[in-house]
Amino acid sequence: MSSNSGRGLQPNVLGTFDTIVMAVAGSAPAYSLAATTAVLVGAVGLAAPAALLYCAIPMLGIVLAFSRLGRIDVNAGASYSWVGRTLHPFLGFISGWALVVSATIFMVAGSLPAGAMTLALFDPGLAGNTALATAVGACWFLVMLLVVLGGARLTVRAQLLMSGVEILLLLLFLLAALLHKGSAISFDWSWLGFSHFDGASGFASGALIAAFYYWGWDVTSNLSEETRNSRRTAGLAALVGVGVVLLLFVAFTVAVNVILTSEQIKAGSGNVLGALGDEIWPGVGGKLLIIAVLLSTVATLETTLIQVTRSLFAMGRDRTMPAALGSVHPRWNTPWVAIGVVGVVALVMFVAATALGTVGDILSDAVSAISLQIAVYYGLAGLAAVAAYRRMLLTSVKNFLLGGAWPLLGSAFMFWIFFESLGELSTASIAIGLGGLVVGVVPMLWYWRQGSTYYRPAKLDAARSIEAEVPYAGAAPGPRDAMATDF
Repeated sequence: MSSNSGRGLQPNVLGTFDTIVMAVAGSAPAYSLAATTAVLVGAVGLAAPAALLYCAIPMLGIVLAFSRLGRIDVNAGASYSWVGRTLHPFLGFISGWALVVSATIFMVAGSLPAGAMTLALFDPGLAGNTALATAVGACWFLVMLLVVLGGARLTVRAQLLMSGVEILLLLLFLLAALLHKGSAISFDWSWLGFSHFDGASGFASGALIAAFYYWGWDVTSNLSEETRNSRRTAGLAALVGVGVVLLLFVAFTVAVNVILTSEQIKAGSGNVLGALGDEIWPGVGGKLLIIAVLLSTVATLETTLIQVTRSLFAMGRDRTMPAALGSVHPRWNTPWVAIGVVGVVALVMFVAATALGTVGDILSDAVSAISLQIAVYYGLAGLAAVAAYRRMLLTSVKNFLLGGAWPLLGSAFMFWIFFESLGELSTASIAIGLGGLVVGVVPMLWYWRQGSTYYRPAKLDAARSIEAEVPYAGAAPGPRDAMATDF
């Protein structure tokens, strides 16, 4: 299994700024705040800002793990390749499968709010109609499917427009929240401490939801074969992206605590930002933040599509899934078969979603299920980084902290919240989360018996890779190009 040939994906398309935009869009700040804040507040109450703040520390350990692994193995499959080449191919496949399943579930969980937000712009009464919201959301999904099919260059141009407007609107409302006169409750520094958590299990359930907020920054690793100087760029962009969304998440959850009552948060359910906007700027504010959430939702649909299709492309290329998934369109240089398959599966799930209940119910179960799968593949990636760099960990304090201790902390945290939260989740969330992972055993064993070379990997060793330092086929010629963009 070679990891350093582009095999059809177009190299050197994205620059550093483009990749940072993709990292921020992947975490979808406005969407995460709108769709998940009610779930988080329901789990931990006033401790919502603390859950996001403390989850960021181990999450940065996982960012470091991805960054360091990306330096020695440039692969569109990311953790699927890294975990397979360091820990065990079976664990690598499950890691990739966890991303594929979580991203596919998100196609529905993300498209439903997009449909509901679009309807809310014209008639707020229509936003609660699950069937109509699903239909409109499916239309947005198909538009993003076509954009992703059109290639990385078109994808990042769409991102710059959507995410640029989204971030400007969020910053505008942060300023407005600071100047807002009325409040439901006065700010308290204890919101950033541990006193409001209901024990270890309460903290774990909050942290699991917080992991969903951050999820998506790792799209930079899935785009690594299409990024200039990606050994450096993908990790740097992910670090900057997580830093940006951390500040936005904590600031907005504090604003929600101060300005909205618990009844308003519960009533806002699938769109807490809209309720916040109406309170800050009656009439106009809610509409503007609905636009921000809509843009964020559509933007993160695009990055999630990239993650799942690039992962399936890597699997098809390695013959751990049908080989056709590794096919690249001759004109657009995109994995068109993988994109088509994801499109069909997601549309079938849209039809099923209409029978599952309200938008809020579907979101709550989906967020928890996806979070379980995120915890699995992030946790495995943290262990993979420690394994890959094991011979270098004691060579310096920096290597020990950044290559060993912090990724290991991140990994341990992810597995802890996975197991600790199982007792707190609904049966539906656990069934979707764990059932989705178990289904992956079938293709894994089938293609293992077929003799895929993925299951006989060349071990990933950082010390040996850095000594060799052979650039992959898509690498840019020098560091001076690192900050280049396409625009």
